[in-house]
Amino acid sequence: MRSTVGSSRTLPLPRPADASAVETAPTRPPGVGSSEPARSAPRRRWRRSFWGEAWRWATTLLLFAVLAATVAGVLLIAAIYRQARTDQAGPAAAIVVLGTAQWNGRPGPVLRARLDHALDLYRQGLAPTLIVTGGSMPGDAYTEAEAAAAYLTEQGVPPGAILFENEGRDTWETMRGVARLAAADGLGRLLFVSDGFHLFRVKLMARDLGLAALVSPAPASPIRPGGGGEFAYAVREAGGVVEQMLRRFV
Repeated sequence: MRSTVGSSRTLPLPRPADASAVETAPTRPPGVGSSEPARSAPRRRWRRSFWGEAWRWATTLLLFAVLAATVAGVLLIAAIYRQARTDQAGPAAAIVVLGTAQWNGRPGPVLRARLDHALDLYRQGLAPTLIVTGGSMPGDAYTEAEAAAAYLTEQGVPPGAILFENEGRDTWETMRGVARLAAADGLGRLLFVSDGFHLFRVKLMARDLGLAALVSPAPASPIRPGGGGEFAYAVREAGGVVEQMLRRFV
């Protein structure tokens, strides 16, 4: 029997890992793959100068003003066109013919078209009285109102049915003269006759003067609706409307 006393058994030692299999842990920048946030270098904020900021705001406001003026202008011209195509002819105390060019006592084509339309309304019995308007320019022998009255009497209107406002040299002066005449004669609602493009401003002035106004465009005017001439006059009228609105603050 083999004795085991004093004998020993040698245990194998663990083999070392191959050096080629040992990977070196990569070096990570701070904050990558860890819960610690990365620290970035502080950025320097660029700030505009006072004049740069002022220029930016001035440019923005200017562009906004141009856009607003363009939109307002388009809407105003659209309103002028709409009024030009709206006939409000109805019973009134008097028919007012807005004056325009006359030639040595004879109405020009535009004034004659307005007078013919007013004459037609008068013959329909819409008003018992016609008011002719318009003063004279330097060198004229007749006023626009005198030329208009002469034409109407030739067409058979009794002179007693014609009233004169013959001092106005522009629409505003004429409208003020008509307001004084209406107040003196106790006239109520007035029916204004002119070219269509003119009537939006006429109604605005009548309202400012406290006049009850209807308007009726002259259909046979040489300044035809829809033509290039009408657009040019409508643009001019838009300027007149702005001028009239500014009068409220002066």
